Amino acid sequence: MDLILKYFTNLTDDQISKFQKLEALYQDWNLKINVVSRKDIDELYLRHVLHSLGIAKVVEFKDGSKILDVGTGGGFPGIPLAILFPNCSFHLVDSIAKKLKVVDEVVEGLGLTNVKTTHSRVEEINDTFDFIVSRAVAFMPTFTHWVKGKIAKEQKNALKNGILYLKGGDLTEELQDYKTVTIYNLSDFYTEDFYETKKVVHLPLKFKRLV
Repeated sequence: MDLILKYFTNLTDDQISKFQKLEALYQDWNLKINVVSRKDIDELYLRHVLHSLGIAKVVEFKDGSKILDVGTGGGFPGIPLAILFPNCSFHLVDSIAKKLKVVDEVVEGLGLTNVKTTHSRVEEINDTFDFIVSRAVAFMPTFTHWVKGKIAKEQKNALKNGILYLKGGDLTEELQDYKTVTIYNLSDFYTEDFYETKKVVHLPLKFKRLV
């Protein structure tokens, strides 16, 4: 928890309380339904919570923003971002029902009112969003195909609407065909060794009306 306070110094008492509750909730539910590895659960704030909040180092979502979290798994990056941005709405999607069971219980345990979950493939979500976030669930060309037609037309944030992707390693080949992509190194924001090769990838996407 100290890690969160180290990099996010303007949290409200309610936000601090919710972030503090995360560890116990995940440890409890992870014993019943394994969604986070044992090593990672012991370093939940470093490897999952702070990593998810790396997106907030790149853009501060304006109130009223709608964010879709694709392949949310145990609720990352969606849940930490939902705590940080209580006036934005977050839609967390995963194709594996047992993972969403944990997400639903954590959301309920925290009393989050700005999160909804859907058990489905992202292609079946019929809505548009300011941003689509994810933690490297697929190769970027595959991912952009999945989320086609899901970007909102109206711009309300400092960054253009599109994908915000948490990824690591050398992305040169994967992103070579995307001329508008911007890569942010999390090592510019966080000093921990874990973030040495971690990145946030921003890929603006234009609104497209699906026929």
